[in-house]
Amino acid sequence: MRTTPKDFFVWVGAMIALYVSVFSLVSLLFQYIDYSFPDALTYIEPYSSGMRSDMASLIILFPLFLLLMHLIRADIRRIPEKRDLWVRRWAVMFTIFVAGATVAVELTRLVNNFLGGELTIPFLLKTAIILLIAIGGLLHFIADIRGYWDTHAPQLRAVVISTVVLVLATLAAGFIIMGSPAQVRLYRFDDQKVSDLQEMQWQVQNYLDQKGSMPQTTSDLNDPMLGYIVPTDPQTNAPYEYQKTGDLSFKLCATFNAETWGDGANKALSVPVGPYGPISTANQNWYHTAGHVCFNRVATQQKTGK
Repeated sequence: MRTTPKDFFVWVGAMIALYVSVFSLVSLLFQYIDYSFPDALTYIEPYSSGMRSDMASLIILFPLFLLLMHLIRADIRRIPEKRDLWVRRWAVMFTIFVAGATVAVELTRLVNNFLGGELTIPFLLKTAIILLIAIGGLLHFIADIRGYWDTHAPQLRAVVISTVVLVLATLAAGFIIMGSPAQVRLYRFDDQKVSDLQEMQWQVQNYLDQKGSMPQTTSDLNDPMLGYIVPTDPQTNAPYEYQKTGDLSFKLCATFNAETWGDGANKALSVPVGPYGPISTANQNWYHTAGHVCFNRVATQQKTGK
């Protein structure tokens, strides 16, 4: 039977939605494992941006995959000859190939990470996830090629329901870990405040280097020639607090919405960000609690000599 443009694009769309959904699901589960088994050697993205991206892909593309597959199966029930379309055979066989290749590549990567010092339990859990999802996909599409699902509709329905439950549970876990969008926004405000304070810290050091003395107020830091204007709190538009506490010491203060993750929540906020590095090792700590917090800093005076 001749393949129509509709058949081609529906199958291609279904496969793309499937691949992206599966990769997003695996990525999410891996991130949950890293969250559950924290490792000092494992980098955690600020604000779980990767997690949010994977969740968005699942929310949009997984239902799209289910819809397209429903249309395809309804079309095959109406016109049984469409089971033999070349685009269907190629799509199913290519998916089986991708599943097998993914198992090989991902297991190689996981073993490499394990040999590089990854914790044993996360390694075992990630390996189990790859094997279960890949083997499940292989078995499903092999059964599809053999026409098993055409005569076992209740079993197909059970597989679909189980997959939907798994995806929903994975998404729910993501919201529990990340918090609501409103809470994530508060975390982002906190990180912007830390970034602003870090830049102000660098500007204080730069002022000392250029002028030979510490600035008295934040207005001294404004430098129209360099295009630098002291920022204000992005959440309230209130000025940040700066106070000179000694010949080379000062403090910067701001009001934060949440505590930085140390052993608790919001690990991403413990990662210093911003365009400038810290002045010294003593000035690298930007951990904070919720509420009004001040960071005591010590500038470094350049030595002069003839």
